[in-house]
Amino acid sequence: MKRIVLTETNRLNKSEYTHVVQVHQVSLYRFALNFLGSSEDARDIVQDVFVKLWLNVDRIDQDKVKSWLFTCTHNAMLNFIKKRSRIDYRCASSLPENGSSFSHAFESKQVIDRAVSILPPIQKSIILLRDLEGYAYNEIGAMLQLSESQVKVYLFRARMKIKKQLKGMVELV
Repeated sequence: MKRIVLTETNRLNKSEYTHVVQVHQVSLYRFALNFLGSSEDARDIVQDVFVKLWLNVDRIDQDKVKSWLFTCTHNAMLNFIKKRSRIDYRCASSLPENGSSFSHAFESKQVIDRAVSILPPIQKSIILLRDLEGYAYNEIGAMLQLSESQVKVYLFRARMKIKKQLKGMVELV
C-alpha cells in the first residue's frame, strides 16, 4: 500500500486524499451497505465520512487513517439509525397498518441477512468487519475503540444470537 506523506501543513494534498478515497471507499461502502441495507444510505454515509476526513485531516495520524474512517463510518451509521428510528416512530402513528403477510419463502442469504440485521449495532459492526471484511480482532478493536478481548466477546455473542435465530427458523419449518 502506498504510504501517505503529509505535507508541511500536515494536510493531505489532493492526490494523497484521492489515493485514500480510492483505497478505502469500496470496503467502507460494503460495510455501510451491509449494516444499513440501503445502497443510497450507504453512499451518503461514506460520502459524509470522506468529507469529514478532508475537514479533519490535520487531526488524524497518517498511520490511523483506515481506523479513523471505519470508526467515523460506524458512528455515522449509529447516528443515522437513531435519527431514522425517531422519524419512523413519528410516521408510524399516522400511517395505516399494511396487512402484508409474512413470506416463508426466504432464500438462505435473506435468512442470514435478517438474523444479522436484528443484532445490536456494535455486534452487527463486529460481525460484518470480521466475517465479511476479514479484519483481524486488533484492527476491529482499533476501529471501534474496543479491546481485542471485547471484540472477541461481542463476536461470540453475535454468532450465538445468529445461531439461535437460525435454529428457531429451522424449527418453524
